[in-house]
Amino acid sequence: MEEPVPEGKVKFSAGGTTFIVDSRYEFIKKIGHGAYGVVVSAHDNQTGIKVAIKKIANVFDDLIDAKRIVREIKLLTFLDHENTISLLDVMLPQSRTEFNDIYIVTDLMETDLHRVIYSKQDLSDEHIQYFMYQILRGLLYIHSANVIHRDIKPSNLLLNKHCDLKICDLGLARGYDVNTENLTEYVVTRWYRAPEVVLNSSHYTEQIDVWSAGCVFSELLGRAPLFPGEDYLDLVQRIISVIGTPSAEDMHFIENPAAKRFISKLPKKEKCKWNTIYPKANPEALDLLDKMLIFNPRNRYSVQQCLEHPYFNELHNAEEEPVANQSFDWSFDNFVPTKELLQNMVYEEALKFHPA
Repeated sequence: MEEPVPEGKVKFSAGGTTFIVDSRYEFIKKIGHGAYGVVVSAHDNQTGIKVAIKKIANVFDDLIDAKRIVREIKLLTFLDHENTISLLDVMLPQSRTEFNDIYIVTDLMETDLHRVIYSKQDLSDEHIQYFMYQILRGLLYIHSANVIHRDIKPSNLLLNKHCDLKICDLGLARGYDVNTENLTEYVVTRWYRAPEVVLNSSHYTEQIDVWSAGCVFSELLGRAPLFPGEDYLDLVQRIISVIGTPSAEDMHFIENPAAKRFISKLPKKEKCKWNTIYPKANPEALDLLDKMLIFNPRNRYSVQQCLEHPYFNELHNAEEEPVANQSFDWSFDNFVPTKELLQNMVYEEALKFHPA
């Protein structure tokens, strides 16, 4: 016999997945699914807007994954910017520890940059300019909150029909003041990884997001990934074949002697001219791309420098590029996850949206 639906909840099925959500939400359709759950669109009868609801089922079966999800919920609750996805609701479980599924509600966005890049839609320089400006504007805010995103890629950049862009998927994010010696290698889909991540440096900074954004920029210009490495060694060779062999000084951050030897044994490469790779691109775009895809993170442009580049003359306005008024507190992240502890953390986050 089916369990009764709790009071104040409604039940529906989306692609074989059962949702039990607050009755304010009216199901529209299933819009996606991924490693962490099924996503539907719904109408919020309380606010009158359409939203996305993600169900993450059996979330506590894998405590490392569950910790990532808790981290993302905490970050999304903290961040408040036009170019980051907004967390609108975390549904309050029936009890503090007797639950296994989480329902989170966010902005509803029609598509993502990956789908746009590989569609037949024409992408003008103005489109590319506006997308890159919004990515960098969002990153300026994220970095100012002491957060490194660590997984910037086209599918994590959501878009609506007005070309408004929001950065999502902060489950891999980290601070850059804490635990820098323990920053994990498990970051960023391989093709978008900065050299310092690929070469296993433990002391990387927010500059890794600039590299990843540069890879997205190149993909917008060429409608194909610039560095589709099949493995780490292939990726390093692809990077060097485009941006040239780094000098000894530019390899200062590489702690692994074997990695340095590998690079020094590769055939010496001259840097490619960007206008031979992207002959139709705006020269200002290529000048900015060149400054984002620099091997040495110390010499790579910062997000602030990118925004001040002439490519964004039509869009850049420092007064409309807000930064966070405080840093995100990462102290919560230093714990060994247990099911009960994580359940309590989710429940506490949900209470922020459902004060008694």
